[in-house]
Amino acid sequence: MDNCTIIASVFPQGKKTYKVNGVSTAGWFSVDYTSTVLLQNVSLKQSVLSRTPAYDGLFQINPVENIFTLYKAPAVWLNVQHDSFYSQFKLSMRSYILSLSKQFIVDYISSPEVNFLTSISGRVSKKTKLVFRFLDERSIEPSTNQTYGSMLKNLTFVKTFASGILVPKSYIWPVTPDNYLLPYTSVVDDAHKAGLEIYAADFANDLTISYNYSFDPLAEYLFFIDNGAFSVDGVLTDFPITPSEAVGCFSNLNTSKIDHAKPLVISHNGASGDYPDCTDQAYEKAVADGADVIDCPVQVTKDGILICMSSVDLMDVTTVAKSQFASQVTTINSLKAGSGVFTFNLTWDDISKNLKPMISNPMSTYNLYRNPRNKNAGNFMRLSDFLTFANGKDLSGIMITVEHAAFMAEELGFGVVDAVIKALDDSGYSKQTAQNVMIQSTNSSVLVKFKQETKYNLVYMIEESVRDAAPSSLADIKKFADAVSVGTTSVFPETHYYLTNQTNKLVPTLKSAGLQVYVYVLMNEFASQPNDFFADATSQINAYVQSAKVDGVITDFPGTAHRYKLNSCTSMGKNMPLFMQPPQPGGLLSTILPDAQPPAAAPMPLLTDADVAEPALPPVSNTTTAASPSHAALRMRTHVLSIATLLMLCASLLI
Repeated sequence: MDNCTIIASVFPQGKKTYKVNGVSTAGWFSVDYTSTVLLQNVSLKQSVLSRTPAYDGLFQINPVENIFTLYKAPAVWLNVQHDSFYSQFKLSMRSYILSLSKQFIVDYISSPEVNFLTSISGRVSKKTKLVFRFLDERSIEPSTNQTYGSMLKNLTFVKTFASGILVPKSYIWPVTPDNYLLPYTSVVDDAHKAGLEIYAADFANDLTISYNYSFDPLAEYLFFIDNGAFSVDGVLTDFPITPSEAVGCFSNLNTSKIDHAKPLVISHNGASGDYPDCTDQAYEKAVADGADVIDCPVQVTKDGILICMSSVDLMDVTTVAKSQFASQVTTINSLKAGSGVFTFNLTWDDISKNLKPMISNPMSTYNLYRNPRNKNAGNFMRLSDFLTFANGKDLSGIMITVEHAAFMAEELGFGVVDAVIKALDDSGYSKQTAQNVMIQSTNSSVLVKFKQETKYNLVYMIEESVRDAAPSSLADIKKFADAVSVGTTSVFPETHYYLTNQTNKLVPTLKSAGLQVYVYVLMNEFASQPNDFFADATSQINAYVQSAKVDGVITDFPGTAHRYKLNSCTSMGKNMPLFMQPPQPGGLLSTILPDAQPPAAAPMPLLTDADVAEPALPPVSNTTTAASPSHAALRMRTHVLSIATLLMLCASLLI
């Protein structure tokens, strides 16, 4: 009981060792205490240590009878895990279950022990389904002394005492040692042929799942219930909201259907959750996954080539640290803190022929790493390659992000705005209407220049978290932008992974001014989401669309957002099921006792005209052309690497 209750602190001397299924097990056991002692003195705690301890000690142990009398559950499933253990203490689970069955109808009773299920078969209500629970394939079933793996081959025997089986999900979809799916087994078909229902277990949104699911727990459930080959009869899960979505709203969808209506699904560096940022494979996956808009954040090379690269520092997104160019490290404080090897330090050939892309891992702090088999997959893309690729694809548009324009003009002698306009002209995008061209920047000066010279759709990205926009800032934004990109916390403020009850008015304010609003960056990894979304990326998308009414989502995982647009529930209006209704901000936080609540977040600032207004872009240096930055003309401040830095770099290369 020490794993799921506070019993160790209440009875510190109560630790004992008993044989459980033949294995010596140390801990605190319910057999050593009366129910009165446990109910009056021992409360529950979270059994998964990676989850919040905020509720530890808050809830008492529930007698089984309370499940029937206090909760209006549509069905009750009782699992009897250790009948043979309790029998050592002359405690009969059989007698208890038979007595309970006279008072209440138990819908399901599962057990991993054949003798227990056999002993109650025919003695409980005919409405009760008996389910044989399979444990690890190598574990020994205590009644028959057979492994569960061998018993799986004799389901006709299981049918003599049970109407269904409960198996670990790996019995159905096994995985490789590096956590990729293997072909599915025949166990579902075998069970159904034997006349048995089959249920899959071990589902949890916040535990590691196969990389094939792209950190999307809803996708995993669909692999078990809507794969075109078989469907299990039920799942056991720590997060009921997600399989409810899967069954009620996302089954039997036509995922090949492309719908470019709102909300727009805008890729963030392509499908960067599955492949390295801005590579051909990331863009191909984004299009295949149903993105409405694919994006290219432009950088410039030493020889004046515009490339799609998510960072100006090659250290962030390529293998340059392990290349012959690692010694070209410089420090440019106006671009980023710390040193780096920047795109304009190398030519296009240097990059494309000598470096490999490197997948981004924004949640690596939580040991969540993306698609390791493809961590260096794909080819780098020039802007011209990107435009050629996107042309003719079933997209509503493209988005080009332009940053560091003033630096490029002053220090590199490169006019990035003019270069982007020329690339769009050369590719024919300035003369077509099939795809909308969107230009995004955090710099108003960049968008002002595009406004003066083009008719493209301009998107102002607000970098900081703000609660609202002052009328003066709105007036400024309207002069040069058609849409605004805002961070997730500007829409739903949070503190320590809980949504707060602070009401940010930013989205309605922007929309009332006639501006489209896109939210960035959505990710599937559960560690990127507040607890209110129950580690479910679909629940998070639903909140931004249904509650905040954003016009688009910018995401590392376009497939998840595209599937959301196809669901069958959001058009139900008042009949929408409860599990598809967005959470109330601050609702989950209010369930935590005041002394256990995280510190309140400071109020976010107001976006003012001072935040928006910028001087015009500086003229491009006359020493070079706008199309080709010259190393000789580079007037940046660099710092000579210290001996210590060089030693650290050499050490990293050796590793």
